[in-house]
Amino acid sequence: MIRAAGVTEVTDADFGTEVLDAPLPVLVEFTADWCPPCRQMGPVLTALAAEEGERLKVVQLDVDTNPLTTNAYKVLSMPTFMVFRDGEPVRSMVGARPKRRLLEELTDVL
Repeated sequence: MIRAAGVTEVTDADFGTEVLDAPLPVLVEFTADWCPPCRQMGPVLTALAAEEGERLKVVQLDVDTNPLTTNAYKVLSMPTFMVFRDGEPVRSMVGARPKRRLLEELTDVL
């Protein structure tokens, strides 16, 4: 998987620890190598992780190698972004978007 710099890659095995048990809200990008819009989001996620790291954890999950988590949250389109707070999904967004719009969509969950 093409990983964005400063962004943790999570798997089915550590999703509970890294995302559901995290003290901060977590933005999960459900992504895939074969997805061009997912690749476009790399620099956006890197910048977001750098700027909002105090308030938000940013992670990526490869849908091809982690089917359990992908299916558990009924993710069908790439990229899908989900924000988890206190172990619960509180926001879901589908499709690539510019950083400004992503930040706007995250304001009420941060």
